[in-house]
Amino acid sequence: MGLTQSRPPVTQELIEKTGFTAEQIEHLHKRFIYLTGDKPVLSKRDFEKVSDLTQNPIRDKIKNAFFDRRNLQPGSYGYESEINFEQFLIVMSYFRPMGGPMDEENINVCRRDKLRFLFNMYDTDNDSKITLDEYRNVVEELLSGNLHIEKETARSIADGAMMEAASICVGQRNQTRYMKESHLRTF
Repeated sequence: MGLTQSRPPVTQELIEKTGFTAEQIEHLHKRFIYLTGDKPVLSKRDFEKVSDLTQNPIRDKIKNAFFDRRNLQPGSYGYESEINFEQFLIVMSYFRPMGGPMDEENINVCRRDKLRFLFNMYDTDNDSKITLDEYRNVVEELLSGNLHIEKETARSIADGAMMEAASICVGQRNQTRYMKESHLRTF
């Protein structure tokens, strides 16, 4: 395959878009070529070569995240069957730690993007909500590697955590409403 195929397409646009250095992009391009077998696109099957994912309880969510259009282009929905190197880099950038000098606005944008990425991993039906069933699934997947915790116990843990979160949210909402009403009565 010629020299141009073996060299990563390192451009200023990719560096700016992903936050990776030219050297990191070159390393990730080598990893991409290893996974694809020198094809220009990556499929879910290609992820079987990633040995670190074998024991990861959320391996399917990680694989799906690479093909989720919401992670590739905001405002899109559904899944791609294959992705190219640039799309691979975009998803890999969500795993990249924040580094270097960043102002407060860039830090907030980076955090928001990473949170949106994580949210998309668990919002499996693309309805912009994480339901109790989706949350249960997450807890069950995360605890599946622990042989001492049965599925029903994992479900109870998920239910308890959701109930606690709901009570905190409702409590804060009621407290805010009470504070506003009290404030209005003083005038």
